[in-house]
Amino acid sequence: MSQRLHLVFGGELTDPQGTQFRDVDAIHVVGIFPDYASAHRAWKAEAQRTVDSAQTRYFIAHLHRLVDEEKEVGPTVALNG
Repeated sequence: MSQRLHLVFGGELTDPQGTQFRDVDAIHVVGIFPDYASAHRAWKAEAQRTVDSAQTRYFIAHLHRLVDEEKEVGPTVALNG
């Protein structure tokens, strides 16, 4: 069984309905997690911490899909926070 790594990252967006970051150099990388459940907990903590900033959003990227050449790559999951 392969590892199912997930990256949690976020920052301030140019538009709260979009996915373009205002300053790519300021993207906050929360970390890489060994499973979706731990990535979701980290995402949720950051989303709750920044709840008063409508322009700030965090995402979970499924890294395992990028490195698993056997499976079709799908879109990155974006969760509003």
